[in-house]
Amino acid sequence: MSLDTPTLYLVATMVAALLGAMLLFFGRQENIPALKWWGTAYLLGAASIALCTLARESLSDLLLLALNAIGFVACGMVWNASRVFHGRKPNLPGLVLGALGWIAAVMTLAPDASAMRMTIGSGIVAVYAALTARELWSERRRTLQKRWPTIVVPVLHGFVLMLPILLGNLLRPHDGAFGSSAWVTVFSIELVLYAVGTVFVIFMLVSERTVTAHKTAASMDPLTGMFNRRGFAEACSRVIEREANAGRPVTALIFDIDHFKSVNDRFGHAAGDEILKLFAAVVINSLRMSDLSGRIGGEEFAALLPCSLEEAVVAAERVREAFADSGIVVEDGPVDTTVSIGVAGGPAGTELEVLLAAADTALYQAKRGGRNRVEAAEELPLSLENWRRKTAGVARQSGQRPGFARLA
Repeated sequence: MSLDTPTLYLVATMVAALLGAMLLFFGRQENIPALKWWGTAYLLGAASIALCTLARESLSDLLLLALNAIGFVACGMVWNASRVFHGRKPNLPGLVLGALGWIAAVMTLAPDASAMRMTIGSGIVAVYAALTARELWSERRRTLQKRWPTIVVPVLHGFVLMLPILLGNLLRPHDGAFGSSAWVTVFSIELVLYAVGTVFVIFMLVSERTVTAHKTAASMDPLTGMFNRRGFAEACSRVIEREANAGRPVTALIFDIDHFKSVNDRFGHAAGDEILKLFAAVVINSLRMSDLSGRIGGEEFAALLPCSLEEAVVAAERVREAFADSGIVVEDGPVDTTVSIGVAGGPAGTELEVLLAAADTALYQAKRGGRNRVEAAEELPLSLENWRRKTAGVARQSGQRPGFARLA
């Protein structure tokens, strides 16, 4: 069974055009610029190849040259789409450089040097494929197991395009009709597979990014931009495990803004929100980049520091002083900005719940001691159950709820 090369090219262009329209539609619907770039590139490339295949005999040399140049621009757009997807600016000179190189090659070579022109064109497209693979591979957030299709698909495409250069005359027909060679048949089949494979990779990347964005949104507090309770707990578990493997201690801090309810009652919830955002900024700016912090309740915040208890107390004092000195003034007058902080440290591998429970008890002591102060837990029990019983006893004596109930 013989394969007709023009028919294969038309099938490839029809598939590419269909996929391009789909990418463009979803790009506009979801407002994803990279999908718009990819969709437009597919449509331009499909239109260029289809016109060259169907009307080659009736088109002038100048028009054929222009159509081929548009095809190389489409390859440049695929590369730029991968740049846009990763948040980088389009490389406009690189977008047209391949087309300009092709035009220069056609103007320089002899009219009968069709094989050489085809080889140069293959090399240009292969370079764009390599650049696309490099951009897709540069997504550092992806694991190696998930990233490999993003580089294999364009690399295989570039390899097929480079076969004439790698094998030289072995794939060239002796009559000089390079367009009817076995390599052209292979390329036309590979073009269909590449179009489908690339769209698969694109939607895999978009899906992965969407899932990541949703997970991030579910883990963040929209008001302060910090971790919420869930995100803070998940991040802390990873840090505790890492520090436990290294045999290093960790320390938990719990912050409670003093008299926050009265702030909302006197100045309104808008002023209360400003206080929360201000305190979040103070915590982030006062702690190290390696420290974790989050909003775990209305006016309650927490932090996990991979350090000793003594170092954490110093950091807590730094937060307390910075917040006390950053007062807010509203129309009705100045707003007090003070915070009470409980600190609890533990040896390597201490559970987050144990640390938070101990820090919460220390926070309660800071509240009873006059507020606007830092209190450190004196001892850390060996088990969470023991600490729950201890805090429950303290709460019953004082008529308050166990502090840990607010965190569990």
